[in-house]
Amino acid sequence: MTTDTITTLIPATAHVQAARAQRAKAITATQICEDLLLTPALPDTGLTLGERVGVAQAVARVSGLPALAAHYAARAQHPGAPAEGARWTAIAHFTQLLATHPAAADRQALQALQQAGLPTGDVVLLAQLIGFAAYQARVLAGVGALAALGAAGSAPAHAASPAAPEAPFVHPANLPAPGEPLRLNGYTSETLGWSAWLPVLDPAAATPEQNAVLDASHPKARSSDFYLLLAHQPRVLAERSEAFNAIMYAPGGLPRAEREIATTVVSRINGCVYCASVHAQRFEQLAKRNDVIAQIFTDPDTAGTNARERAIAHASAALTRAPGAVGAADLAPLRAAGLSDLEILDTVHAAALFAWANRLMLNLGEAVHP
Repeated sequence: MTTDTITTLIPATAHVQAARAQRAKAITATQICEDLLLTPALPDTGLTLGERVGVAQAVARVSGLPALAAHYAARAQHPGAPAEGARWTAIAHFTQLLATHPAAADRQALQALQQAGLPTGDVVLLAQLIGFAAYQARVLAGVGALAALGAAGSAPAHAASPAAPEAPFVHPANLPAPGEPLRLNGYTSETLGWSAWLPVLDPAAATPEQNAVLDASHPKARSSDFYLLLAHQPRVLAERSEAFNAIMYAPGGLPRAEREIATTVVSRINGCVYCASVHAQRFEQLAKRNDVIAQIFTDPDTAGTNARERAIAHASAALTRAPGAVGAADLAPLRAAGLSDLEILDTVHAAALFAWANRLMLNLGEAVHP
């Protein structure tokens, strides 16, 4: 397996290596994102390497991963970030806010960056960098916890999931039928819109590179504020999409529906109504039920209709709130519920990914209800 930042910082163990080898695409995509965001010659940005490294370091530190912060520092010849000036003050404030309280990074926070002289493209890059560093910190914490957990006895890393419950599912009478809107505590499973707070790209004025990434991103990318805003940084959008697809759609391992449980838990804790709606809806489509989604919307800390779901919710919540404190004990319920090493790794990846996704949705625009 290709050496990446995680394998550099986490002592090698056979069971973790075996699981990660089955997710080579996700590992490669993650490393490409890091290399792109922290390359000295990143195109189309006025953010210096020192500023970008300083941002990544700050996110890693407040996430409780000092080893990752030190790794980022080593990427620059002059690792010290600017320590004064209105521009750096605005960048540092926004970084701290988005890294620790993503739902609080609102339109006013974006305006402060613009007032400090950052154009739209640089604000988009800054948001992507903060989101990526938050994601990588949680991957590092989760992989480290899996290494500390030890191998799963004699079970191979590709062990199959436990069989489905014998009793047929009976939909709770107090919930709307799957496919009908579920609304609880300000969260919903209905389809929402999203409106950017910054100027989006005019598709008619897009460069060939921007056109290519829009075509590859989503069938409706040319009418989506989200993609038209992120397309200000087309290379970063393209590589982020590779990482997203490699994590959410990888074959085998954790069933797709259970990955959606992890992403919905993270989105609920972070306060991202838009992401919670999208992934609640996807769970319903895959599982043909919404009982666990109702539980997540009500209280993610007690959510789960069985031991697997409760363990996934617990691990996802722990990685979301305090990645630096995550250890083997946070993943042990996953192992006890019968998840293989690969399924545990998929849970870590899915939960970590939405530390990134939520931070883009929450700080660059707002959900629009029908």
